Amino acid sequence: MNTAESNALDDRLGISGQTLKATKGAGRAALVGYLPVGYPSVAGSLAAMRAVVEGTDGLGADMVEIGMPYSDPMMDGLVIQHATTKALERGVHTRDLFTAAETVADAGAIPMVMIYWNLVHRYGVEAFARDLAAAGGAGLITPDLTPDEAQEWMAASDLYGLDRVFLIAPSSSDERIATTMAACRGWVYATSVMGVTGVRAQTSSAAPVIVRRARQADPNLPVGVGLGVSNGDQAAEVAAYADAVIVGSALVKCLIAADDAGSDDLRPLREKVADLASGVRRQAR
Repeated sequence: MNTAESNALDDRLGISGQTLKATKGAGRAALVGYLPVGYPSVAGSLAAMRAVVEGTDGLGADMVEIGMPYSDPMMDGLVIQHATTKALERGVHTRDLFTAAETVADAGAIPMVMIYWNLVHRYGVEAFARDLAAAGGAGLITPDLTPDEAQEWMAASDLYGLDRVFLIAPSSSDERIATTMAACRGWVYATSVMGVTGVRAQTSSAAPVIVRRARQADPNLPVGVGLGVSNGDQAAEVAAYADAVIVGSALVKCLIAADDAGSDDLRPLREKVADLASGVRRQAR
């Protein structure tokens, strides 16, 4: 690869993709932890995000996927729906995302925002990009926005140097996978099962297949796998073939258990993150 090609690839990897490149260079996958801002409260969610980055014994998440609660989530399973509904009831606002991004960045991890597109559109696309970049956010994961409808976001993300992560699924055609990955900056999010998110007893057999198809379409763009990982063993299994292991419901369940008990103890969350972080390091790559 010549210098121009190398520079073009670095630009395409963006902030978050460079992190995945670095963890791959270290012989492991990255751990991406999802938590919604505003649950159990805004302050409580910020403390939880710091805990996810720190973990225990130096084993924490490399990246935090900051979820913005939404009244009509299409992909979120019951665990995340419960938390985000509570967050909305307790008064979370879109601007709290920017505080969360600052918190994650200050803790030493990469902040990515997972948000349904109507919220960005209502805020103002360019204004959202401006404020997220100013807060240290790396970019957006947009589960309900496809590249062919993303012209305004493509322009704003280019203007402010933000990553854009689109989703592919087992049902995606080869052509759709290729066009989606071509529109990404950073990495591509491969959903390993059809349907909504949630903890599962075992990882999906479709996950290695969708990752392989993604690599055939574009071997240079990192691939993250989400939906279903709940423990270190499953994380190790997915880390054997994916560049990033994305975990959400298993972490949110720790917050729900504490909230139901009237506790702010984050030790179970830290221990869960450490188990998952240990899992992604278990596979020699």
